[in-house]
Order: sequence, then C-alpha cells, then structure tokens
Amino acid sequence: MVGMNEPVLARLQQLMTLREEVETLGSGGPWIPAADWTDEDTHLILHLDIPGVSADSLELLEEGSTVTVSGERPALARLIGGDRPAGAFRRSFTFPQDVLPQTGEAQLRHGILSVRFQKRHPTIDVHAEDLDAHPAE
Repeated sequence: MVGMNEPVLARLQQLMTLREEVETLGSGGPWIPAADWTDEDTHLILHLDIPGVSADSLELLEEGSTVTVSGERPALARLIGGDRPAGAFRRSFTFPQDVLPQTGEAQLRHGILSVRFQKRHPTIDVHAEDLDAHPAE
C-alpha cells in the first residue's frame, strides 16, 4: 500500500514547492486582474478590475479575435505584510462575439477599466407591442 501513495506524495510535494515559489514572488510577481464581459446590444464591453493602476501604464492591443490588456501596479513602499498583488499584469481575451476591428474605446474610472467594442452583428431586440404602436390605416 505504501507504493500506491508515492505518486500522491510526489504530486503533493510538487504542489508545495510551487506554492513556495509563488509566495516568494511577493510584490514583484505577475498578477491576474478579474474581468467580465457585458453585452450592450450594439457593443461588447470588457470590464477589468485594476485599482491602483495608472492610465499611463496601460496598453491595449487588439489582434484578430483577441484583445490583450497589460499594465502595472506599483508595489507599496515600506510594505511589512499583505496579500495584494503588485507589479506587471498581462491578460488576453477572446471576443465572445465578432466585433468591428479597432473600435475599442477605453475608460478608467474608480479602478475599473471598461473597453467598449462595436459588434459586427448588433443584437436587435424587437417587441411585438412596438410594431403595433402605429396601426395601419
């Protein structure tokens, strides 16, 4: 039975080593900001949580069906403890629907980056009562 546990123990040791390596990266390591997509009928909007990141450090690269956002949050001086990541980040996203190339418009407000892209095929939401609003004479 001891032989059966050796692969599990080896994997556990690998995970422990990986965890130690990640923890030693500290404030200089890469981080992954949380992101969401929303559908606004004629546009798609990418929302990225990046508090503490200045607009000057942000880069947005649109290539084909993907968009890549990168930037940097400076580490706090005289940090004595904590778990907020700092340093450079880079995330690539695949558009959930087709967009018109190079239509991205970025806005940074309250630590949230919103990038608005024009859809290639807008969603048209037609209600039956709208069609009946002007009856034929």
